[in-house]
Amino acid sequence: MNFNTIFLKSFRILLLPFTVVYGIIVKIRNWFYDKNYLKSTQFNFPLICVGNLAVGGTGKSPMVEYLVRLLQPHFKIATLSRGYKRRTKGYALANANTTALEIGDEPMQFHIKFPELTVAVGEERIVAIPQILHDKPDLQVIILDDAFQHRIVRAGLNILLTEFSNIYTQDILLPTGDLRDERRSARRADIIIVTKCPTDISQDKKYKLLRSIKPKQHQRVFFTAIEYGTPYHIYNTSDEWILTQNDEVLLVCGIANPKPLKEYLLNTVHTYYQKDYSDHYIFNIDDLTEIKERFNNINTNRKLILTTEKDAVRLIKFSDELKDIPLYVLPVKHKFLFDDTEVFDNLIIDYVKNFKLNIHEK
Repeated sequence: MNFNTIFLKSFRILLLPFTVVYGIIVKIRNWFYDKNYLKSTQFNFPLICVGNLAVGGTGKSPMVEYLVRLLQPHFKIATLSRGYKRRTKGYALANANTTALEIGDEPMQFHIKFPELTVAVGEERIVAIPQILHDKPDLQVIILDDAFQHRIVRAGLNILLTEFSNIYTQDILLPTGDLRDERRSARRADIIIVTKCPTDISQDKKYKLLRSIKPKQHQRVFFTAIEYGTPYHIYNTSDEWILTQNDEVLLVCGIANPKPLKEYLLNTVHTYYQKDYSDHYIFNIDDLTEIKERFNNINTNRKLILTTEKDAVRLIKFSDELKDIPLYVLPVKHKFLFDDTEVFDNLIIDYVKNFKLNIHEK
């Protein structure tokens, strides 16, 4: 553990009084919803919510993409996100001229990867959902991205993600911990997925985590690992780069939790260097100059710049500056462990096929 990590942990402990205050606020809010003083609205329409209790990267975007790949062959679907850090407000529907600045990087990522997908953003989901259904009346299911803690809309199927290395049952509220909602809020989930597990996770570890989570009778728990794909060029997806132990990589990364990615590169390439940025960072020309200078200083013929799909949607606009640079994008997916892929897939498809409005709170 380095000095910065020790300092950060010590500093967060000093913030414990603020955690107590924040916890009181969260508990009061949840109590108002539980007692129906604040109302949750249900729609007579299949809504699948993907979310978490903690801040940071639990793999929400790859899970939304997993659901899109699963459902799109069978149903007309849409995604609805807040559009975090976009420079616009209100409801917006992605179109051919949309940029990441208008809808946010993650919705833009969905829009680029799935051209037939309806991608919408809106801070007020209770307003945005009817607008999507008005604009796209043939829709059959909407995926709510990062909506678990926003109780004003009650989805028919709630998927809660929690990271293997930071399970919500062993975490505490912000700012001392990473939780933005109470641990007991997990009871509202229908499916709990432990993400970013080691691919060789043992049955003993699985059962230990299950004992920690203590799922309710209506809940199913799954375990996934990260699966990285073959990097593709940012402007030509058919141009792929198979990573080898001969490669030297400059990692350009602005995501919440880059640790698994760095561990992957450590075991896959000869050397990697890094240019880290804050989550959802908006790149500028000066950044591009620094990145190119850093890349040019790598003294080998077998070198490339690697970035994430989320970062790529904020870099793609710099086509003039990047056209002669080997900038590749590393795709990532969830891989279900313990042979549970079919079980999970069937749960999702059956929910949509057999949708029936349930007016009772879980």
